[in-house]
Amino acid sequence: MSESKPEYTRTAVDSVVDAVRGLVSEGINRRVVVRDSKDDVVLEVPVALGLVAALAAPVATAIGGGVALVGKCDIKLEDRRRPGSQPATTVDGE
Repeated sequence: MSESKPEYTRTAVDSVVDAVRGLVSEGINRRVVVRDSKDDVVLEVPVALGLVAALAAPVATAIGGGVALVGKCDIKLEDRRRPGSQPATTVDGE
């Protein structure tokens, strides 16, 4: 049998592991920030943690998001690697 098959499999596994590491790093560096009408931070969590919470308790996550929007809060997705960067996504509760 050919020896290239195990080497090819190892390369494929390495590329998948690198991709997962990149996604985790991206999820840790980006944060979901909820601010009230006075621009005070109510909640700030990494995107990765927010996704885990959304998968673990989708109903509670939906209710919390609805309450934040009804309570005139802003929900922003911010990149923490660049200080002062513009939010990637903004949802206004107005």
